[in-house]
Amino acid sequence: MKTLTIRQARQSLSHLDDVLEAEGEITITKRGKAVARVVQLGKGRPVPSHKDLRDKMTRMKKGSEKLVRDDRDAR
Repeated sequence: MKTLTIRQARQSLSHLDDVLEAEGEITITKRGKAVARVVQLGKGRPVPSHKDLRDKMTRMKKGSEKLVRDDRDAR
């Protein structure tokens, strides 16, 4: 666990993720007293592929442009 002062934490914000990955946890202090603890969150879920979603969908018999045109002409 790494300990940083508030000033050091502000200066290292741009690479805080690297420090967290290496240390796992950071304690931020103000005048020698701990005021915050920063921990790394678990890895997020991967973004699903749109191609996989499209492949799972059944194909329409009529294209959407034809459906829209038919709907517009019916009015």
